[in-house]
Amino acid sequence: MIRSELVQKIADENPHLYQRDVERIVATIFDEIIEAMARGDRVELRGFGAFSVKHREGRTGRNPRTGESVEVEEKHVPFFKTGKLLRDRLNNE
Repeated sequence: MIRSELVQKIADENPHLYQRDVERIVATIFDEIIEAMARGDRVELRGFGAFSVKHREGRTGRNPRTGESVEVEEKHVPFFKTGKLLRDRLNNE
């Protein structure tokens, strides 16, 4: 499902809301999650999962095409851990 499909589904299920308002709500939710993660905070949506940021140290990597050694800089990467309810629903439990 892409963002526009999510907006459309929410708008269809809530006919009292204008689509532009639903778009603004969805954008605000995503923006807040991104901002929290940018600050290094953990975002937990009970039953769905938790978003967090992991730190990866710099290392020496290898270019697979040439075999040449390259330095990979340290970086922060997003990490998602599923919640129990989501795991259970995916496994039909």
